[in-house]
Amino acid sequence: MKITIIGAGNMGGAIAKGLYNASVFQAADIVCADKSAAILESISTAIPGAYTTTDNIEAVKDADIVLFAVKPWILPLAIDEVKEVLDYNKQMIISIAAGIGTDKLSELFKKNDESVPGIVYLIPNIAVEVGEGVFLYTTQNATTAQIECVQNIFGKLGLAKQVEEKQMVAGTALSSCGIAYVFRYIRACVEGGVEMGFYPKDAQEIVLQTIKGAAELLMANHSHPEQEIDKVTTPGGITIKGLNAMEEAGFTNAVIKGLKAGK
Repeated sequence: MKITIIGAGNMGGAIAKGLYNASVFQAADIVCADKSAAILESISTAIPGAYTTTDNIEAVKDADIVLFAVKPWILPLAIDEVKEVLDYNKQMIISIAAGIGTDKLSELFKKNDESVPGIVYLIPNIAVEVGEGVFLYTTQNATTAQIECVQNIFGKLGLAKQVEEKQMVAGTALSSCGIAYVFRYIRACVEGGVEMGFYPKDAQEIVLQTIKGAAELLMANHSHPEQEIDKVTTPGGITIKGLNAMEEAGFTNAVIKGLKAGK
């Protein structure tokens, strides 16, 4: 099976690297197309043996999966460029352009003979590169085999979850945008650690392991965060004082407002 990625920038490149690093695809079965020679050079370095090209039409011809990883405003042009050479009977189409749902995608991919492909609208996050991504997807006109293929491929790179299309905006906020919010929390913790006496490198090491441990604990115990919080908050202790100070500053409300800002 061969996959072509149209647009090999930050997210497209991360997907290509994730697929290769996790041995989901061999390098020879990965094609990356981009207009930037520098981006393609970076892909060639990270994935020795992958085929790179600036020619989108050439890139899609022998692919089993064509994944469009271009910006939403570029997507219509990219589709129009290659649409007539796509074989909808043999090729599955995946788009990760945020905000362009399956109805619009079907309209963009429709050919003069009215044929449309099996479409997968997928929202990844950047942690795909290290095999710890989140992939939320919805489909239109996709076969059971195609859906199983998507689940199988991206399930090897983290959490792959089929959702209702009406949930995709919220899912984007929680996972694709959400990882940036986690990074911002980490930065704030590191800055706090520095203010309290740690060197930045040491503070970041401590914070990263703390966050990793918290996530692993919740997943292992299948517990609610508050259950675990109760285990570490003693009456009159510093943990509850810290939590209350964060809430007084609007922590929970700020997070919720941030998540909802993109809707």
